[in-house]
Amino acid sequence: MDYKKYIADIQDFPIPGILFRDITPLMADGEAFRTASNEIIEFAKQVNAEVVVGPESRGFIFGCPVSYALNIGFVPVRKPGKLPRETVSYSYQLEYGTNELHVHRDSITPGQRVLIVDDLLATGGTVEATIKLIEQLGGVVVGCAFLIELTALEGRRVLEGYDVFTLISYE
Repeated sequence: MDYKKYIADIQDFPIPGILFRDITPLMADGEAFRTASNEIIEFAKQVNAEVVVGPESRGFIFGCPVSYALNIGFVPVRKPGKLPRETVSYSYQLEYGTNELHVHRDSITPGQRVLIVDDLLATGGTVEATIKLIEQLGGVVVGCAFLIELTALEGRRVLEGYDVFTLISYE
């Protein structure tokens, strides 16, 4: 399927000079969303994932169908103050400051095979922080799956040594 047909290009969003790739048309089309989810599900089977981890919030959208189809758990990675129980956190640098991600301390067991699912691989900062959280808990990241990869931003560089799967690439 040509998934790019379902991605809307929005110029100057959220700020001037940015070309935003809007995935909501793909999500709104049942066949396109199901087909994209099924491709990620097949990747999850190949890497023998035991649990899916999705960063807030679009990782939830694409990760939950994968965990549901495979009858495995889904673990949300959230911003500070969003998870009710004890968490572990990881802070990382952005061009304009810092960001912090949290996961429940008991969400990953040592040795558990984890697939990270998100909508976009850009610079790799979010997925790298997610990997750090999983590994801090003793999990084994067996793959990272994305709907879109922005290759010019070289996010794959921070994922060397990890199995990366993407459905759409843009320069």
